Amino acid sequence: MSVLIACEFSGVVRRAFRSRGVDAWSCDLLPAEDGDPHHFKMDVLELLDHGSPNRINGIRWDSMIAFPPCTHLASSGARWFIEKKESQAQAIEFVRELMEADIPRIAIENPIGVLSTRIRKPDQIIHPWQFGHGEVKATCLWLKNLPPLAPTNIVKGRIARVHREPPSPERWKNRSRTYQGIAEAMASQWSGL
Repeated sequence: MSVLIACEFSGVVRRAFRSRGVDAWSCDLLPAEDGDPHHFKMDVLELLDHGSPNRINGIRWDSMIAFPPCTHLASSGARWFIEKKESQAQAIEFVRELMEADIPRIAIENPIGVLSTRIRKPDQIIHPWQFGHGEVKATCLWLKNLPPLAPTNIVKGRIARVHREPPSPERWKNRSRTYQGIAEAMASQWSGL
């Protein structure tokens, strides 16, 4: 099984799948934060050339889990939507292209935002506290041929740590990293399909 983890620089999800023996590769415009060689530093749309059978380096993707940037999509930035209509339209088109990739199983992750009204409602909304982290962060999943994630470790505590992340040059990176418990759930529940 080969899994493409699109728009991931951290390697959290890639490592969770690889630890289960899955041929998982991440792809992002940024280099892999962990320096792992199983990472393509490129535009994922080039990797998903719709005219090809989705092969690169001999890999045919069985699944893709994508984490498209939410800068122009998340409701948390709604007050700036009027000023960034063109950027938002491009971001929505990018998500559409990911959803339409010729890959049998796809999961698209993004926070609550415009995708629910501009494309379709998500198949599932999850929170870190359902997967071992005592934090709130509503995360939407749009699924194609993948089952909804079953909670693995419901914990007490409902801290909005991501929302309270102090301003810094690394803030966007810290807010965008997938929680380990969610990555483990994806890998354990979706790798055998």
